[in-house]
This record gives sequence, C-alpha cells and structure tokens, in this order.
Amino acid sequence: MARAQSPAAGVLAGGQHSPGVRAETIRIIAVGDIMMGTAFPDSTYLDPRMAPDVSPGRLIGTDLVEVLLAGDVVFGNLEGALFDEGGESKKCRNMDVCYAFRSPEWYAELLADMGFNLMSLANNHSGDFLEAGRARTIAALEENGIVYGGLDQPGAVTGTLELGDGTRVGLAGFSPNKGTVSIHDLERLGRLVANLDRTHDVVIVSFHGGAEGADRIHVTREPEEFYGERRGNVYEFAHAAVDAGADVVIGHGPHVPRAVEIYRDRLIAYSLGNFWTWARFNLRGPNGLAPVLDLEVDRDGRAVSVRVISARQTGLGSPRLDRTGGAAALISQLTAEDFPEASLEFSADGRVTWNAADAASGASGADRSERGAGGPR
Repeated sequence: MARAQSPAAGVLAGGQHSPGVRAETIRIIAVGDIMMGTAFPDSTYLDPRMAPDVSPGRLIGTDLVEVLLAGDVVFGNLEGALFDEGGESKKCRNMDVCYAFRSPEWYAELLADMGFNLMSLANNHSGDFLEAGRARTIAALEENGIVYGGLDQPGAVTGTLELGDGTRVGLAGFSPNKGTVSIHDLERLGRLVANLDRTHDVVIVSFHGGAEGADRIHVTREPEEFYGERRGNVYEFAHAAVDAGADVVIGHGPHVPRAVEIYRDRLIAYSLGNFWTWARFNLRGPNGLAPVLDLEVDRDGRAVSVRVISARQTGLGSPRLDRTGGAAALISQLTAEDFPEASLEFSADGRVTWNAADAASGASGADRSERGAGGPR
C-alpha cells in the first residue's frame, strides 16, 4: 500500500488540518485525466513552456492554482509514465496510429507544486512503457510525496494519504486495463473498499471507465464498450463502491464530463473528463472542458458541500479557469437528464444543493442505510 504524509497538509485549506486539531470537514479538490506532454517518440509533443523552474501560475493561471491549493486532498488521474528515457513502449511506434505517453520525471515535482497529493494510476496508459515505466513513475511520485493506487502489483493496489491532523484518506483505483485493478471484479472492489473503510476516515474510489467521445456524455446504467473493449457498467460499479464503504467516487476515462449523483449521502462524479491533455487531441466542444470538483465531506464521509468549478483546456491543452461556466453548465444539464430522480440543483456558479432525504436513501430509490440522512437542503 502506497503511503505518504502530505507535505503541505498543515498549510492547505488555511491550515485547517494542523497537527493536533481535528477538522470537522475534509476538502477534496479533484480533476480528471492528466497528461502534460510526452517525449515519445521525440520532444515534438512537449509543451515548450515546461522547464524545471517554471511556475504553475504561468502554465495554468494563478487563480486555478489557488483553487487546487485550497484542498486538503488534491486528486487527479495520471495517464502515461513519468520516465525520462529508454524503455520499451507498448508496441507503439507511430503516434499517428496509436498513443504512448512518456513524460519527464520532474513533472511529478510540478504536480506537487500545484497541490496534487493523490493520484490514480489505473488507466489504459499507465503501462505505456511497461514495468520499467511504472517503476520510475512510482519513484517520482514517492519522491514528491504524492500517494498513488490502482496498479495490480504489491504495494500499489491502494494508497493512504495522512493529513497533518492524523486524518487518513484511502484511495483505490480501478480500470479495465491490464496491470491495473479490474473495474469488472466487483467482488474484489467490495473487499478492497471494506478493508480501507475499516482503517481510514475517508475512502476515495477512482475509476477509469465508460466509452469515450463527445457522443458518450451520458451515464447509460448499462455495460459500455469502446472499440471492442469492455469498459464496465460505471453506474453499477459506483453504487457497489459506495455500498461497500466508499465515501467519494471519482470517474474519468470518457474524456468528456458526465453527470454527478449523491447516493447514500456520498458524491459520485461519473466523469471529470480531461484536466490537462497536451497536444494532438480534439478539444472541441465537451472534449475541451476541464471540470474541477470542489467537495467537502464530514468526518463520516458524507457530502457537506459540492461545487463544480469550470475550467477549459486552451491552446494545445493546458487548463484555465472558464468564466463562462461551461463545464458546470454541461454537468448540470447531464445530471438533470440522467438522474432526474436525484433532485440536484446547480447555481450559476456551479454550487450544488440536494434533498437530504433523497441523498440518504439513494437517488435510485434504494432503502435507507444505517449511514443515515444528510445533505445541505
């Protein structure tokens, strides 16, 4: 199990997690897929602004950096390997017909500078440079105090982030891809989450699942496929995760935003899309939206406040805050369409309110659990 104590835990969120002071809530900032540039097959696909001394504010704006730094937990899904050189790719030689991502290892330091302290590695690109790439990725993250999970190998299946006040946050990541913890194995999901729930204050489950593309923005509640690959029934998976003890479920993989849901007082984000995908990708329409989830949970993991902060990938893929609110507006629309029974309402600035009784019983009408009722409305 990957373990780390957040190096910034006494500073984030105004120092609310100072040593010896148990905060009433935990603030989680979460984004979707991150791939800041690849040096494979050459430096063509690297952002020329990136250098070891670059300030995060120059890349994504100081206002978006401030949003990230406000979290006690700052989560993303890291696609590709942090691997400086060498290594065999996954039989990909031509980026015109397939993708393999190999980013400089120092990018882990940049991620830490932006506030990231929790990363899922369960996705279809974490094995782009096989075991050598995974090993260097793990080393780079550990050197920068970033906790990880989601790889189906000893020490990397789940992760534990310990905040400055002793709060323990557990991470379990899942995907349909080789070398990761399978999104299809709901029995194993239940075991892993239940084990984390017994030993952690908050449990976060991440999944890389669902079909891809601008026409795949809806939660179907059915098994999904993409080019013949089984991508899971993300609705069934997310509900099973919460039933097993997960407090937050964060999806990514479709590369577009999807709806959110409050189920048994717990927040499910079915896809946060892409946060930062440098170069060569279609950023038109929903593909370019980069929602940032700002979530507070109480010490039992119940959602206390939820806000979707809108960002948009600009230029060749780096994100900036979006004052037009595009991501929040789309997620609001999709939530109303896909979960009309959930009674979630979005304000103009992306804040979400919900009916406490509906949230406690589950939007799908499941029986109320011993977890009890909650919610801000």
